Amino acid sequence: MSVEEYIEQHSSPEPDYLYQLWRATNIHMLHGRMASGHLQGRLLKMLVQMIRPKNILEVGTFSGYSAICMAEGLEDGGMVYTFEINDEQEDFTRPWIEQSPVADKIRFIIGDAVTEAPKLGITFDMAFIDGDKRTYKETYEMALSVVRKGGFILADNTLWDGHVIDHQYDRDPQTRGIETFNDYVLHDTRVEQVIVPLRDGLTLIQKKT
Repeated sequence: MSVEEYIEQHSSPEPDYLYQLWRATNIHMLHGRMASGHLQGRLLKMLVQMIRPKNILEVGTFSGYSAICMAEGLEDGGMVYTFEINDEQEDFTRPWIEQSPVADKIRFIIGDAVTEAPKLGITFDMAFIDGDKRTYKETYEMALSVVRKGGFILADNTLWDGHVIDHQYDRDPQTRGIETFNDYVLHDTRVEQVIVPLRDGLTLIQKKT
């Protein structure tokens, strides 16, 4: 048994609906491992329960797994606004979201969150960034502009399979995007942050000002 298997066995189980979604994602979609999965999904739900946000912004819906997990943790009246820029994923993702037990807490939007999210006119309590790694810095600035003081921004994949410390990937645009983002946040006096080495790296950021 691996350490990861041990951790999963000693964490709350994922609901059957999410297990079925995880399985379908890996069968029918390219790069199925991009879905948050059991352990990160349970963490997202718990973080939502701890932060108790009313409005959550998600950038990068993919198959809808993480949006459903966050919606599970919302109190009555809460909403996840999740943006997916790749309209080719809509036929797979929308039915899974709309048939989920928390469908009434998720608004699934096809479009570029960087330009479209601010147009909603909503102040968010929490944001989850999991979109194009090449534009993480720009996405972060947008999220910071719509998240309230004291609110939280979560950024996924910030270790990028360890490529951030592997010079073989210095010219890879996605790796460079993550490295630029990590360095930028490190020196951003508006926030406090910590990288959690869960799966592919999850950065927790709190907006101070």
